[in-house]
Parts: sequence; structure tokens; C-alpha cells
Amino acid sequence: MVRQLSLGVIILAVFAVTDANPDIQVLCGKHSVRIVWRIGPEMMPYIARLFLGNCLRSQVDVLPNGGADVQFNYPLADCKFKKQMKGKRLIYRNELSFRPQPKSKPAAYTFPIECVYKRPEGWVPPFLNPGSSVSAGRGGLVFHMALLNEQLTHPAETNVIPLGSFIPIWAAVEQTFHQPLLLLMEECVAAKTPELQPDSQVFHIIGNKGCLFDSVNGNSVFLPRYHSSALTLYLQSFAFGLGEEVYIHCNLVAWDPTRLDETKKACQYSKQSGLWELLDDPFQSNLCSCCSSTCRSRPKRGIEQESQGFSQHSVLGPLIIVDQSDSRKIAEGSVIAADSKASVEITAELGLPSPSWMSLEHLPREAP
Repeated sequence: MVRQLSLGVIILAVFAVTDANPDIQVLCGKHSVRIVWRIGPEMMPYIARLFLGNCLRSQVDVLPNGGADVQFNYPLADCKFKKQMKGKRLIYRNELSFRPQPKSKPAAYTFPIECVYKRPEGWVPPFLNPGSSVSAGRGGLVFHMALLNEQLTHPAETNVIPLGSFIPIWAAVEQTFHQPLLLLMEECVAAKTPELQPDSQVFHIIGNKGCLFDSVNGNSVFLPRYHSSALTLYLQSFAFGLGEEVYIHCNLVAWDPTRLDETKKACQYSKQSGLWELLDDPFQSNLCSCCSSTCRSRPKRGIEQESQGFSQHSVLGPLIIVDQSDSRKIAEGSVIAADSKASVEITAELGLPSPSWMSLEHLPREAP
């Protein structure tokens, strides 16, 4: 039986070379990394089973003793490096591994790699820029989606979430030149990739035109609205993709609050009554009765109006849901990233101004 090993190295400055393990040398460049892994003759038959993340070796230099220097030369954007930011540090993490068996089996040897850089003064990573999406409707609409902290008062400072705890997901639409609009989450799924593919594995959260599926077997809820143009989903974390990067994909819709129907609604299941209830008007909960079957499509006229700019697909992530016992990952959580289509500024560590559309009075006051 092969004994599992785990060694660590932290590169504290650009172009610094580690001396933590004489057999592994790491050189962190500005945008790339160069790693040299010296192996003995006994490892040569297994050289194809050495990996940096999901990348194979770049070059092999055979040594006189029959061993070799195995090189990995890659940009930090490749090989599934995980980018994190903690305070004034920008961190890229990955792992060297020896996998003599198929990838579904545990690695026989792992060596964590970290390249740590000082965040340049005034620099903000692209995924934290206050980006937005503008639809071509009447005057244009701007949608936003963000992860909030536990107090629901500011954007979250970590993307590492203990299993079973709650994920407050906030969404809003700007409507400067519009009549009051109602923000709805028409569909939301969790996936392991930032882009959905036909064969993507997903965890269904909201579907059937606004039905919160996860309120049936889980404890997820929509929080009471503080404004029609914003909605907060209080999502209970799930085991799907446990320990891996997970992305929340949502189709956000802005709609006339006086024209709710079976396809434009926010419904959740009440375990107390055993019935589906409409968030915005419990007296119209009959609109939610289709959540247990199939909610009908809108007439063609409604579809045409949506195509003119009332909907937006937004992605939030990556999130990393971990077991409660994994205290190390929880403690080392990174700042959450939202996609460039709908993102927020993280104010706590960066000292950046909050955008006007996310001032404190626009945030919900407390969790249930």
C-alpha cells in the first residue's frame, strides 16, 4: 500500500525559490510558474503520472544517474490554479501530485503549491470590478447579483461556506428610467463550471418559472423584500460539488409587479401549511399551485417583451462548500468573485467605495 504524503511550500515573493524540499523547486513569475521536480530512476516508468493540477509535464531532462528533472512551465491561468485574495495578498494555489492509478483513485503523493504576491496599490482584480449588464429594453436595465455576509449588511468576504449553513444571494435591478419593476429569479442551478454545457451536472435550486425547489426538502427561503427591485435568496448550502468550486447560475427577470401570473412569480414551499406560497402576495398563492407540476408558458406577446431586455443570465462564484469539520479551509476562505456581467465591489479589505446601488439602506436587515 502506498503511503500518502503531503508537503507544503509557500512562495512569499515574486521570483522566490523554495528550499522547503530540495527535490522540488518553484519559481513564481509575474504571470506564470516554473516548477522543477527531481525524481529518481525508480520513478521513471511512472513519469506520465506526474501532474500539476490537471497539467502534464512540460519538459524532461534526463540525469546521469538515470533519474530526471521534470519541469512544469505554465501560466497561472492554466492547470486549474485557484486565485484567492486575502487582505493585501493575492494567492495562487495548486498541487503537484503523483497518481500511479487512474484519477478516480487518491493520489499517492501530493505537494501543495502557493505563489503569494503583494497586491499592487490601487489594484483591483477584474472579477471585483463593479461590472454590469445592460439590456436593450426601454432605456436599458442593469442587473446585479452578489453574495452577502451572514449579517446581510455587506458583500461577503469569503467564498468558503460550511455545509448546512446558509448562502445569502442578493439580486437587484436598476430602474432609473422605468416604472417600478419586480425582480424575480426565474431559474437558478448550481454547477461546477462558470459556463453551462448541455451535459453539465447541475443541482436545481429554482425552476418551473420561479418555484424554489430547495424549500421543499431543504430550508431555503426567499427573505421578505425591502424593495420590489431586489430579492434575497437565503439558500441552504448543499453537498453537490462538496469541496470543489461551484457556480450559481440564475436567470434574473424584471417584470411589472401588477402582472404576476404562473410564469412570473416567486414561490416557496411552506412546510407548516404544506402548500406553495407566493412571496409578494400570499392571497394570490394560487399562482404557485403549478409548482408541483408544470407552469404554463406566457403568450407570445410576453416572450417578445422579455427579448427586449427584461431578463439577464448571471453567474456567481466560485463558491466552495466544505464539511463543517474542515476548519482549515473555512479559515483560509477567499473573497467571493462574481462574474463580469453582474458583480460587486468588496469593501471590507480593499477600502473601496460601495456602489450607489448597494448602499446600506438597500440591503435586507436580518436573516430569519
